[in-house]
Amino acid sequence: MFLENTISQKRRGWIEVICGSMFSGKTEELIRRLKRAQFAKQKVEIFKPNIDTRYDDVKVVSHTGTEIHSTPVPASSNILLMVNDVDVVGIDEAQFFDEELPNVCKQLADMGIRVIVAGLDLDYLGKPFGPIPNLLATAEYVTKVHAICMHCGDLAYVSHRTIINDKLVVLGETDSYEPLCRVCYNKANENK
Repeated sequence: MFLENTISQKRRGWIEVICGSMFSGKTEELIRRLKRAQFAKQKVEIFKPNIDTRYDDVKVVSHTGTEIHSTPVPASSNILLMVNDVDVVGIDEAQFFDEELPNVCKQLADMGIRVIVAGLDLDYLGKPFGPIPNLLATAEYVTKVHAICMHCGDLAYVSHRTIINDKLVVLGETDSYEPLCRVCYNKANENK
């Protein structure tokens, strides 16, 4: 009886991943889940990579302007150093973190923390992006959200880069990227 009560009283952690192309609502969904947790009086910490300064240096901000305070960090290991007595950890723009992020998320979940991660699953070349594939493989819950293809209206699957730049990481918005379905993405790349 004592062992059963001890196990049932221990907090249970898990990992949730929200992924998809740009303009699909990943950050909006992350913020929605985090605000629900705050409303339920849970202790929440939010982190983002310090290179993400598009809308704000500190806040996580969606394309529609919804925002929530966060802590920018240079590496995923910093998250473990900064987490203190929390119920939920949110991580935005996960694709920009190092390959250690899945291990960091696992450690947090093993500590009984609910971990909610949002990020691009594919880069502009249509290849798996950064630590996201390993996070998808180890998460208990995965939500793939979709934008609408800017050319035909089907579900988009990739963020097509519209500017010429071979760097993997190029911060941008509608001036640099457009969501495309598989067919329109392949057509766009035939001409390159």
